[in-house]
Amino acid sequence: MTSIARNLAHINGRTAQVCRESGREPGEVTLIAVSKTFSIEDIQQAYIAGQRHFGESRLQEAKLKIEALPEDIIWHFIGHLQSNKAKKVAELFDMVHAIESESQLKEISKANRQIQGFIEVNIAKEPQKAGIWPEQLDEFAKSVLHYPQVHLTGLMTIGPITDDPELARRYFRELRNLAIQVGVEKLSMGMSQDFDVAIQEGATHVRVGSAIFGVRD
Repeated sequence: MTSIARNLAHINGRTAQVCRESGREPGEVTLIAVSKTFSIEDIQQAYIAGQRHFGESRLQEAKLKIEALPEDIIWHFIGHLQSNKAKKVAELFDMVHAIESESQLKEISKANRQIQGFIEVNIAKEPQKAGIWPEQLDEFAKSVLHYPQVHLTGLMTIGPITDDPELARRYFRELRNLAIQVGVEKLSMGMSQDFDVAIQEGATHVRVGSAIFGVRD
């Protein structure tokens, strides 16, 4: 068993345990292996170990991987989405976790397929992060409905970068409340350092990179 396979087994086991402790079914949580900057060979190792959902954030890098790897992989775009690249992203990716502007929606609508979209919400209002602010969500969620190429699937947020995952809990809880407010079911939240807390607070998609593939260069 490779180190990537061992890491995946550990993450999946931990996810199942946290789900049980939280009164949830493990099948309710989708693990996205964040493979940006890692090689096609690394992704193949994860694929052989059973992983099917992968996250990328750089269009050109992802294009090479998507073309080289099996067609049953589900690709998630998880990085900042530049409007001028949104159409191409929609043509390549199944799910986009970074929707935050009307200009993105207009470009995605030019693609000849429908994608599942998560609105990115910057709950902590951190200036270095993308995403709309919580008070803008109601109006923006209504505008998404005017673009049939985007199926509004859920909300996404990134918790504060900290060694204490408990500090992210209130942000994850607020995202869950916002999802109820706008009537969506999916929550993309939690990364390598805080996915346990995110699952406890209702995450349906967790984005884990370094805990699977190791430290990036």
